[in-house]
Amino acid sequence: MAGKKREIQLQAVVNSQSLWDEMLQNKGLTVIDVYQAWCGPCKAMQPLFRKLKNELNEDELLHFVVAEADNIVTLQPFRDKCEPVFLFSVNGKIIARINGANAPLVNKKITNLINEEKKIAAGEMVRPQYREIVFVDSDVEDAGEVQYESAEQLYIIVIIKPDAVMTRKSLEIKKKIIEAGFVLEIEDKRVLTEQQVREFYSRKAEEPDFEDFVLFMTSGLSHILVISQGDEEQPDLKETEPDPEMEAKEADEDHHEEVRTPVKKKHDSLQEYLEIQHVSQFCDIEENLTDVNHFIDILFPDFKNMKNLKLEKTLALLRPRLFQEKREHVLKIIEDEGFKILMQREIVLSEEEAQTLCREYENEDYFENVIEQMTSLCVQFAMEDLPINQLYGSDSLEEAEKEIQYFFPSQDTLALIKPHITHEQREEILKLIREAGFEITQMKEVVLNEEEAEKIYSKIKGRDFYEDVLQVLSEGPSLIMVLTKWNAVSDWRRLMGPTDPDEAKLLSPDSIRAHFGSSTLKNAVHGSSTVYEATETISRMFEDFIPENHEGN
Repeated sequence: MAGKKREIQLQAVVNSQSLWDEMLQNKGLTVIDVYQAWCGPCKAMQPLFRKLKNELNEDELLHFVVAEADNIVTLQPFRDKCEPVFLFSVNGKIIARINGANAPLVNKKITNLINEEKKIAAGEMVRPQYREIVFVDSDVEDAGEVQYESAEQLYIIVIIKPDAVMTRKSLEIKKKIIEAGFVLEIEDKRVLTEQQVREFYSRKAEEPDFEDFVLFMTSGLSHILVISQGDEEQPDLKETEPDPEMEAKEADEDHHEEVRTPVKKKHDSLQEYLEIQHVSQFCDIEENLTDVNHFIDILFPDFKNMKNLKLEKTLALLRPRLFQEKREHVLKIIEDEGFKILMQREIVLSEEEAQTLCREYENEDYFENVIEQMTSLCVQFAMEDLPINQLYGSDSLEEAEKEIQYFFPSQDTLALIKPHITHEQREEILKLIREAGFEITQMKEVVLNEEEAEKIYSKIKGRDFYEDVLQVLSEGPSLIMVLTKWNAVSDWRRLMGPTDPDEAKLLSPDSIRAHFGSSTLKNAVHGSSTVYEATETISRMFEDFIPENHEGN
């Protein structure tokens, strides 16, 4: 009986909706063992809970509960399940879930969250803005949508440093990570704030050169990746030399039609793998579950929606007959079906280009949504007297990337947001830039003194108004950027609008200058006039910048 009494004291019993609602009022962390009436709580985990209760000695911050799913409406999705489920509630919000009696993972989760609660109570950190888990029946199709909140779905944050982004090393790093079998969930390029750098690198705060490091990390764009290990078996991350005997044996075995069960390999951490690949010095990695979730909340507050909405690009081509006769009709149908046309151009294909695109027009399997929409268009607009479909679509993401780059080669231009623009207006302009299809390849904030300004405005030096331009630019920091897309120079000038904001309001009312400019001098933004000028100015402002092998740059 004494053992039974201690067990009840260790874990409060919640067996009704009202008790559940009352339990959510607990301060600090509550660990909830969800059980079914017919099988009872998970006794195997109780020694761990008792040990943690004694060691942590945080009666005000740490609570243990057993909750009967059968009688609690909120826990309906967990009914009739035999696998143990542990929920973690922080100040009334369910922020994590672990399936199964995984003692090491549960132990780590509790310890991390309690340490976090202690720091919050001591004023050493701000409480993270956790997302609350929405309970979904694991047997239904949509259950995968809660993977982020489940502690079983582990993410890693990779920050590729500004110098690597400048020299386009980030492309190589991202490629190596993907080749290692990791899944890129979301990515972004941005200039980290001082506060973000100090939080992410807090463990380095005592190092003698930390202040210089903070200045370096806030000096330009960082490339931020959130990755996961995905659902498929991962390859061994260790680099191994090829074994001719093994390769010969495997080749021989391929001749036999036998089913072999894959053996799951133990692989190094991502950090060790990148060290082997000789790129670890260009990036930093965070794998601690609590810290990762905290920084995802800060850097990607809409992570769940962004993760679920992974946009893909494909190349579509209207062949000559269809283009001439029904172009507008087809384009309208494409847009009506939910596709966004990012770029379009008229082009006369060479014989070699035409042969390349038509080499596999029979029995094409167009990927994902394109297979439904584009093949239906092919039927609707088939020309009986022509041997091939009048529409073409890339047959894989890899092919799409190559074909898009071929027909829409990237171009760089220099862009500047002037000092008189407020922080809020700057964010609106950056949003317009991204919506227009530009990639912000480089970015830095600079107070343009006379020497720096001349690198950008050299062609107007000596004009009567040049001194006035210098005066405006010296009023505060300007945001200097390299913008990349097909036809970037012309498209950026079109998005900026006429030099005079009053003229812009009449001729280009949707332009940036029409919305944010107040005078010819304070007209919000600046951009290169020609491809040559863009190339020269970028090389002056971003000396270490390595452009891609763009056509026309």
